[in-house]
Amino acid sequence: MSQPWGFSCKGGLNVNLNQLEMLSQPGFATRLRNFEVDPDGGYRRVDGFTEFGDTRPNSSEGILGMTVYADGVVVCSGTGIFFSQDGTSWLQVNRASVSGSGDNYSTFTGRSVAARTSQGRCSFALYEGTSDYGELVICDGVNEPFLFQMTGTDADITNRTFFAKEITVSGTTGPAVGVIHDKHLVVAGASTAKNTIFYSSTNDIDSFTGSGAGSIVIEDAVVGLASFRSDLIIFCQNSIHKLVNINNSSTVAVVPITTNVGCVSGGSIQEIGGDLLFLSPDGVRTVAGTARIGDVELGSVSRQIQSIISDIAADKDYIITSAVLRSKSQYRLFYTKATESPTIARGIIGTLTSNGFAWSETLGIQALGFVSGLDKDGIEQVYHGDKDGYIYNHLSGNAFRSSGAARDIDAVYQTPDFDFGDVGTRKTLKYARVSFSPEGAVEPSFRVRYDYEDPDIPQPEPFAVTSIALPAIFGTSAFNAVTFGATSDPMERITLEGSGNTCSFRITSEDQKSAYAVNGLYIDYMPSGRR
Repeated sequence: MSQPWGFSCKGGLNVNLNQLEMLSQPGFATRLRNFEVDPDGGYRRVDGFTEFGDTRPNSSEGILGMTVYADGVVVCSGTGIFFSQDGTSWLQVNRASVSGSGDNYSTFTGRSVAARTSQGRCSFALYEGTSDYGELVICDGVNEPFLFQMTGTDADITNRTFFAKEITVSGTTGPAVGVIHDKHLVVAGASTAKNTIFYSSTNDIDSFTGSGAGSIVIEDAVVGLASFRSDLIIFCQNSIHKLVNINNSSTVAVVPITTNVGCVSGGSIQEIGGDLLFLSPDGVRTVAGTARIGDVELGSVSRQIQSIISDIAADKDYIITSAVLRSKSQYRLFYTKATESPTIARGIIGTLTSNGFAWSETLGIQALGFVSGLDKDGIEQVYHGDKDGYIYNHLSGNAFRSSGAARDIDAVYQTPDFDFGDVGTRKTLKYARVSFSPEGAVEPSFRVRYDYEDPDIPQPEPFAVTSIALPAIFGTSAFNAVTFGATSDPMERITLEGSGNTCSFRITSEDQKSAYAVNGLYIDYMPSGRR
């Protein structure tokens, strides 16, 4: 007599638990590449990305950082800083001798270039103030911080006014990171002053000598800064601190949070769900304010993918970037090397669910610059850039791209090995029903493997799922292209072959077709002997 067995896809990637532990949590995945976890359940193949416009900001020079600004994006590449509204026309904004009262377009573009010699990885801080778009400060660890501001709301950029200057912090100090905190610009991480935090005058971010300015030296090298509630969190190589009372010169102080945990890269620091996330050597951690005022707790949220995190932290050559996708409740972190092919660049995606973070991996997205931010209209924009100088709309299309050409998205979801409650009984699988949520025409592949992929027993060939019916949606569907009456989450029946004591399932696709989600599996099997 046949037996039913099913599960829903939830929990995300888990490479930490052993096989026996995974039996009690069948919704986990042992491989989850180029899928993302839906906060409400299911694993969805990630979106592709498309080129932002048709021109690179600085030819083939690699991307060093980017941020959403005004009605466009600011990109650092080579020795330049560039702004564009559409990715077709790029304005170089690192100009010298700009008037203190601002330049019109023709005067600004006629100024000489203020070369950002040997420009390093860039961080961005936005002082909103009272201007149209705020004042943008760029730190790169080599040059003095660069301030850029644009005013005027005319859609035609030639009708706007531009401001630009370098900010002297202390001599020729070139801080690597900067942040706006409680009416001050705070910078740190200069190669000549790795342990020093400098803060500007109150409400005067381009002055480090006036009222309210100062500096504090700590014992550890600073790698990142974040303004979090009323405190400034200081991330160091081997410790974490907070700067308190920045507006009171008699009580301003640096208070240790921990001296046992450090931050691998300032590029990993993001705020999501009321917490600050950062990459430490032992995991992605949070700095969470508890109900007790002034108390702080540290907690790891990436135990499920600890081996992956350890590999990232161990290689100091990785360039790490991250951003939060508000629309998806996601923390995305990418790690790559400056010269490696985009096709082998990797990343991790953490989706905030009701049970904490659930994780997956990416392969083929090289994000040497990565940003998610709200534009002037409050709409979330997400961009990334690669080693060849291309800028991309991060969530767009059904293909990855590199060197100007589209590439297939290679997606893999693999379940744990299941014993259906009794590892000693051999099972003959009759069929599977897989719940899909297709967003267009899709043809994933379904594969079953028995007894931990034992090479000494017959293993069936993968089955191409080609009959997933697209539902007809009034007002959006084309006649004769979809199925009238089809459900939005069809259960696709797949006839299975073979038998074994345990089995695992894999769903894959490697194409440029629409995204789809896998919501769960139902298996019909027959016990066929005990040994």
